[in-house]
Amino acid sequence: MPQPILSVSEVTAYVKQLLDRDEVLQQVVVRGEISNFTSHRSGHLYFSLKDADSQLSCVCFRRVAQGLDFVPEEGMQVLAGGNVTVYERAGRYQLIVRFMRPDGAGELAVRLEELKRKLEAEGLFEPARKRPLPRFPRAVGICTSPTGAALRDMVRIITRRYPQAKIVQFPTVVQGEAAAGSIVRSLQAAGRCKELDVIIVGRGGGSLEDLWAFNEESVARAIFACPIPVVSAVGHETDFTLADYVADVRAATPSEAAEMVVPDRCELLENLKVMGKRLRGGLLARLRQAGNRLAAAADRPAIRRPQILLEPLQQRLDEATAALTRKLEELVSDWHRRLEKSSTALMALSPAAVLERGYAICRRGRDGAVVKSVTAVQRSEPVCVTVTDGNIFADVTKVSAD
Repeated sequence: MPQPILSVSEVTAYVKQLLDRDEVLQQVVVRGEISNFTSHRSGHLYFSLKDADSQLSCVCFRRVAQGLDFVPEEGMQVLAGGNVTVYERAGRYQLIVRFMRPDGAGELAVRLEELKRKLEAEGLFEPARKRPLPRFPRAVGICTSPTGAALRDMVRIITRRYPQAKIVQFPTVVQGEAAAGSIVRSLQAAGRCKELDVIIVGRGGGSLEDLWAFNEESVARAIFACPIPVVSAVGHETDFTLADYVADVRAATPSEAAEMVVPDRCELLENLKVMGKRLRGGLLARLRQAGNRLAAAADRPAIRRPQILLEPLQQRLDEATAALTRKLEELVSDWHRRLEKSSTALMALSPAAVLERGYAICRRGRDGAVVKSVTAVQRSEPVCVTVTDGNIFADVTKVSAD
């Protein structure tokens, strides 16, 4: 029987059909190292999983990639699950990734990410609660291994930069099972030390496992509860731990932390010199300005001949005095006229003036009362009649009414 002749597409489709029907390959988990990693702008991830003997092409489509709890990177060990099929256009079998997570140390990364989300939700990473470092600390606390190079570097840098600062060491286990508890106890002891102004907690670099104590929840909460500002100095520049997120300030290295917590004495002295020069220059400039203003003021005519200010005032005073005198004279004249007029009116109404016109005033002799009516006197009653030049005494002989 002759052998059938198939096209490339037919062979590829047949192989794809075989793989798609295989129950084992429809749900497989593969362990390997990521290589040839490409993140396409579409959001799909293309890479290979390899071990010592072989490699497997993989595709992780965007909807799955967006749900990953970590960022895949070249060289990362992962566990990838999905189904094996054939990409017909390239004639290449590949793993369609349905889920993926780090393998080995990667599992620690997953735990770390979960704890990070938990603490972040509780507000332990909130920037608003982070405290500024003191500008001129009196004492610096260091929580780290007493035998590590990190401690020696920090002590050397602090002593060189700012010898005025006192260094208080809190010997701490920074690696291994006992590390987390030791770090917590050191932070608590440092927090109770009233003389401290700032605390550095950290260690030199290492693997994720070496630094894991600084990712423990108890350590993060101890930093959060510390009443004194805390600088986290764990590992090298690329190392990040939960302690870095909770601390008030994160330093890339222990040496950088030492430089952060104290000022440089030499820079301070240089700044003081510069400020002194600026201050002296500013004072001299102010003195020159004041001298110029004083010279300009002294050159004014009013200063050289102060009488030119007084003369117009004296003239105005004379004018005001003359005007006031005239006004007073007018008022006095007016008062005189009004007084004379009132006196004339009063004189016209006085009894003496009436008597001079021929009138007389009759009074009863017994009580001196003015007789205003014929009924006020009786016959034979004595009366006194006052005229302009004297009094006439008489007796009433007759009384008659008109």
